[in-house]
Parts: sequence; structure tokens; C-alpha cells
Amino acid sequence: MICKLILALILLTSCSGAAERSGGNPGQREEQEGIVTGADQVESYVPGLEGKRVGMVINQTSIIGNTLSVDSLLALGVDIKMIFGPEHGFRQNASNGAIVRDEVDPQTGIPIVSLYGKNRKPSKAQMDALDVLIFDIQDVGCRFYTYINTLADIMEACAEYGKQLIILDRPNPNGFVDGPVLDMRFKSGIGKFPIPIAHGMTMGEFAHMLNGEGWLANGVKCDIKVVRMENYTHDLYYELPVNPSPNLNSQASIILYPSLCLFEGTIISQGRGTYMPFTVLGAPELKGQYEFSFKPVSIPGMSEAPLHRDKICYGIDLRDYDIKELHASGRINLQWMLELYKAFPEKERFFDASQSPAMGRIEALIGNDVFKKQVMDGLSEAEIRKSWEPGLSDYKEMRKQYLLYP
Repeated sequence: MICKLILALILLTSCSGAAERSGGNPGQREEQEGIVTGADQVESYVPGLEGKRVGMVINQTSIIGNTLSVDSLLALGVDIKMIFGPEHGFRQNASNGAIVRDEVDPQTGIPIVSLYGKNRKPSKAQMDALDVLIFDIQDVGCRFYTYINTLADIMEACAEYGKQLIILDRPNPNGFVDGPVLDMRFKSGIGKFPIPIAHGMTMGEFAHMLNGEGWLANGVKCDIKVVRMENYTHDLYYELPVNPSPNLNSQASIILYPSLCLFEGTIISQGRGTYMPFTVLGAPELKGQYEFSFKPVSIPGMSEAPLHRDKICYGIDLRDYDIKELHASGRINLQWMLELYKAFPEKERFFDASQSPAMGRIEALIGNDVFKKQVMDGLSEAEIRKSWEPGLSDYKEMRKQYLLYP
């Protein structure tokens, strides 16, 4: 039997840890102090793990209180046999897109299987060694953020080998819905499902959508159990307690990400190669048009070969931008894209992403082949947004049936 005293101790740590993580901003504490994540509700899922061989799909965001969930669950007697690590690795020590290799966790001795190397999903042998899997990864609510792809791969493996997947739900910091729905002609590793850029779902909700819409390979259905959060709503302004990936290293970068990641399909740097990624925009060619400047350099673990490496870039500083206002708007900001295209002197080079190793073409990022022409033709933001219909409204209606939170 699991020791009730240890269980109570873990719960106490979770509550106190949540208060400590909220920091010194009283307003922010009031907004999110009532949230209890799925992981923190150990009493609702740990008893069901007794006697089972457990695999965990986790990374550095997988915490109970202030402690990595793997350490907390081991302390509760859970028999964790294997850890599966996504992009950036289990302990966030790999750069964007870098191959992550299998290893053994030096702190626990548990084998770590990379899902961002030669394999994107667990093998039969690995699944045969487990009775149940736990998925606990913090997402940021964007189509091109790869953790939703990892979720789908894990669900397919669980369905194929008859294993249950327990999803410990966490808040979506960008819980709004906006952007064009992906034209599946442009399906890629940064866009696998017909959803808008900001999909407005938690991982638990998205898992239900994957099952319900038949989006898993061969239409399989995964046996999922979602450990729901308490006191969460999609419009809540939520500050993540742990950075979700190396280049989303601040609350500003997380809130700006749905808008600024589109620049990965252009000649404009988004600050990779600095310690302020996704909060600045610029290029060497904009010298004389903007006073603000920054210089991308090689930073191991963040960006080894950034766009415009060792060159001074001139452009826009968004570090002091009102991200709470942007969050409340529930919209992706297209004005920065329109402004910088207009300012860029060599228009034919603006959408040349060949120098950027991070993501890919603008068509893959935005999800269609009309956006580039719309920008080049000088369409307004309102005109561009109009072209997203009726797909965006249809998605919002479909999404309603899978929501677990208001």
C-alpha cells in the first residue's frame, strides 16, 4: 500500500511550491494561485498505479510542487521503468531541432528513450515492458510547437499495443483560438493537423480531439484518462513556473511566440542566438530605419547557428510590450509582419528562410500558400483575417465538443 503520510507530504509540497513559484507579483498570484494541475492531484491517479510498470513521457516542465514528477512519484513507490523524452530532451539540454540520444538518467538510473532521435514513438519491445504510460508535458498552445505531435505519436503507440495513457493536464498559456486552419497540402513536422496556429486546447482536450476526429494513424483510438485541472479557464493569464524550451525562456517570449514564430519563415531574426529570443525582431538590412539593435551569436544549448550570426541586426524591441494586453486580445499580431515587410529594402528576399536552420518556409508555418502573396500585395490585417474564414469559425465550433474547461 502507498504510504498515506508520504502522499500527504507530496500534496503539501505541491501547494506550497505553487505559491512560491508564483513569484512576487501579487496580481499574478491572485489570478493563478487557485489552479491545481493534473500532476499535483496525486491522490487521483497514484493509487491506480500500484503494482504497475510505468513509463513517463516528461521533460523539465513535469513537476509536482517544485520537484520533478519522476522524483515525487518514485518517492511514492511508483515503479517507473522508463522515461521518454521529447524535443530538447528530458532535462532540456538540447537545442531546437537537435537530435536527442538515448541515455540513462544519472539521478535515478532510469533509462531515457529519446522521441526526438531515430524514433518518434516507443517500440514494441519498450511498450511490452510497460503496463501504463503517463504523459505530462507543458505545451504553449501553438500548431508549430512539436509537443502535440509527440502526444499523437504516444497515443498511436498506446493504441497499437493496448496500453492506457494517463494525461496530467496543464494550463495553456495561449488559450485563445486564432490563425488560419492548416491546409493539409502543407502538412509537415511543424503542422500535422487541420487546426489554426493558436488551437486553444490543453493537452488533455487535444487528446480527446485526436481520438474524436480520427486524426491518429489508421483512425485508431487511444484509451486515455485525463487528470483534469481545478480552477482553470482558457482565458486565464497564466505564468509558467518552468520554461517550456530553451528559446522560450521568459513569459514575454511565450505570449509573443504565436505571433513571432511566423518570422522563422522570413529573413528576419526573432532573437535566436541571444538571451532574449522571441522578444526582438531585426535584420542587418534594416540599419538606418530602426535604432534598436542586437547581435545573434552561437549559444550552445539554445542556438548554435542562428540566422545573421555575428551580424548586427536592427529592428523592433518587444521586451517591454504589454503582453497581458496581447493575451487579452485573443489574437495573433500581424502588424509586425506587415511593418517589417514594408521596411525591408529587398522585398524579394524577405520570405527567404534558406539561411535559417530553425523552422522552414512561411507556407508551412502559416499553413497556406496565400499569406505570402497577401503580405506582398499590401493587404491589411483585416483583409488577411477575412481569408481565414470560414475555416476558423468551423474549427471553433468543432472544438467545443472536446473542451474540458470553460
